[in-house]
Amino acid sequence: MNRRTLLGGLFAAASVPVLAACGSGITSLDGQGGGGAGGGSSAGGITIGTANFTENQILGRLYAVVLEAAGVKTTVRPNLGTREILIPALRGGDIDLLPEYQGALLHYLAPKATATEEGEMQNALAVALPTGLQVLPYGKAEDSDAFAVTRETAEKYGLRTLADLAKQNGRLVIGAAPEVKTRVVGVVGLKDVYGVDFKEFKSLDSSGPLVKGALKKGDVDVANLFTTDTDIAAEGWVVLSDPKNLVPGQHVVPLIADRKADSTVRRALARLGNTLSTEDLTELNRQVDKDKKDPEDVAAAWAAGRGLTKKA
Repeated sequence: MNRRTLLGGLFAAASVPVLAACGSGITSLDGQGGGGAGGGSSAGGITIGTANFTENQILGRLYAVVLEAAGVKTTVRPNLGTREILIPALRGGDIDLLPEYQGALLHYLAPKATATEEGEMQNALAVALPTGLQVLPYGKAEDSDAFAVTRETAEKYGLRTLADLAKQNGRLVIGAAPEVKTRVVGVVGLKDVYGVDFKEFKSLDSSGPLVKGALKKGDVDVANLFTTDTDIAAEGWVVLSDPKNLVPGQHVVPLIADRKADSTVRRALARLGNTLSTEDLTELNRQVDKDKKDPEDVAAAWAAGRGLTKKA
């Protein structure tokens, strides 16, 4: 799950664009998406990009499977990196579509956003998105950020909630992907909302082998993981509760360029969103991370088993 340098030269100079209002959002899978007025065409094919962690790669492959079944030619560019790379790539035309998460995307685009309910976030995203991009209807599946500790650490320091971390200011080490150090759903938000100061931040990966290995060894006390990570239950780790709702809801949502958002794409991705559950996504993650299966194979088998490879 290391970040690839594909297109690195092009993206190195890219920056997050000025945000612009772009239409209204939707509140259910029956809607037509938020932002933009449609009118795009997928006739020339769609290039799907994914972030640098297992689940996002699986989602990208699922997008490809259902779009191919709908007659849309696809190319997948996996493991491109973080939003700092993906969003400029989407705007610039190097990719056309990527799997996103409502709350994380909203906080990235509008750090001061306060929406936490799914429909409210969808509407807020429609306003916050750069011109030329839109979110399609969000799916049933959800994967939130979580801050976890081992059971031993929880008992040693009396940790049950994120608020408890402040009682140990200057003593604990947190491990996470590098971008978590500067994000609201991360070190910045933990400081602002809960008054937490860590002894050290260790740059590792996104709910991957580095951060989980460090948590097991005791090299970090707190790890930023994803709630669909099966190791949380398997290892008996304690997810700290979030009484002040720092972490927003994180339903999976397709983020697409207007130029490709035609009715064929919308229907195919809505069909997937209506079918894929959080439990399904967790199991798919397990197959890739634990059983060492290929994300493309896992996505294809699951979609076939749910009848998503047949035309609706």
